[in-house]
Amino acid sequence: MADTMQFDLVSPERRLASVQAREVRIPGADGDLTAMPDHAALITTLRPGILTVVSAEGTSDYAVTGGFAEISATGASVLAERAMPKGEVTAADMDALITDAIAEAGEAPAEGKDAANKLVADLQALKSALGF
Repeated sequence: MADTMQFDLVSPERRLASVQAREVRIPGADGDLTAMPDHAALITTLRPGILTVVSAEGTSDYAVTGGFAEISATGASVLAERAMPKGEVTAADMDALITDAIAEAGEAPAEGKDAANKLVADLQALKSALGF
């Protein structure tokens, strides 16, 4: 069994991480999961949350707002809608995301209300997890 796997975190703005990781804790839409070397192949959607990468350099946390994770035995790639190192996120950033999500929820058709309201709740939980 390998000790590490290749991990890449990319957002539309930039590549945030490309490291050999021991584990990656991912906020999956269907529940949190930890990717490690030799993991079964899987693709999952993300919910807003904290993504944690453990590597030889230490532990790094990133706030993600959604996207996809592709995991294999040799690596994991996360394509995030938005992602920022935890230390760069401000309360104003989170307030803006929550305000936008509330506005979108208000305009969502009836069949999309539950998903829109869940996004608002997930973003509020992320803001709390970030200590704001």
